[in-house]
Amino acid sequence: MLFQTMGLTKRFGGLTAVSDLSFGIEEGQIVSVIGPNGAGKSTVFNLVTGVHRPTAGRIELMGRPITGLKPYQVARQGVARTFQSTTVFGQDTVFENLVIGHRLRTGSGLFSALLVSGRERGDRKKSMAKAEELLSFLDLEHYRDEAAGNIPQEAQKRLSIGIALATEPKLLLLDEPTGGVNLEEDDSLIRIIQKIKASGVTICLIEHKMKMVMGISDRVVVLSYGSKIAEGDPQSVSRDKNVIEAYLGPGYAAKD
Repeated sequence: MLFQTMGLTKRFGGLTAVSDLSFGIEEGQIVSVIGPNGAGKSTVFNLVTGVHRPTAGRIELMGRPITGLKPYQVARQGVARTFQSTTVFGQDTVFENLVIGHRLRTGSGLFSALLVSGRERGDRKKSMAKAEELLSFLDLEHYRDEAAGNIPQEAQKRLSIGIALATEPKLLLLDEPTGGVNLEEDDSLIRIIQKIKASGVTICLIEHKMKMVMGISDRVVVLSYGSKIAEGDPQSVSRDKNVIEAYLGPGYAAKD
């Protein structure tokens, strides 16, 4: 098992946002986490990435606990994420954004950077090579020298994924990767996600577009009011009575 949560719980005062959540992700899978607004999906990502500390429970990556680590520590362990709102360094070029992403993986510190040491030069060279690789992988070459804040929304989505990939993660968390883009652009992003999986990166995503979820997921986890109500392959989940009642709505399974 590449990743798993066991009894994961988060309370904010009297509100239980995530309750006793246990699920796992095998290496090479795409696992989607779905559910209505307020179900606790983004809170789960925040717990995994160290933004919030769990009230209870355990999080493991490759059998090692990452529960309660700080976000930069989680990233260095091999977990990267994107956010619902596209997050890029708007004034920097697309290429520079990718270089910045890879700097997390380099070993030189501030002192080395200030002295422009041999190690710093070597790390900079590695980061630039990784950025060039990702420009090609994500089909962003024609935006290379443009300010990231000026490129189209769909390209910014690809870039935000690229910044996460630049950290060379074992597990990539995608929070609504197709949010705010049109149907044609959905297809482009779906191809990118499938390409990432084929490259060997395991993916967990939050998404509301069920056609996409059912088309690319190996497994689906369904949350409602912070609790898991179903888990399984897309076909079985889409026919689960609890899921239809809580989220998909009557007639969903029949239509598919």
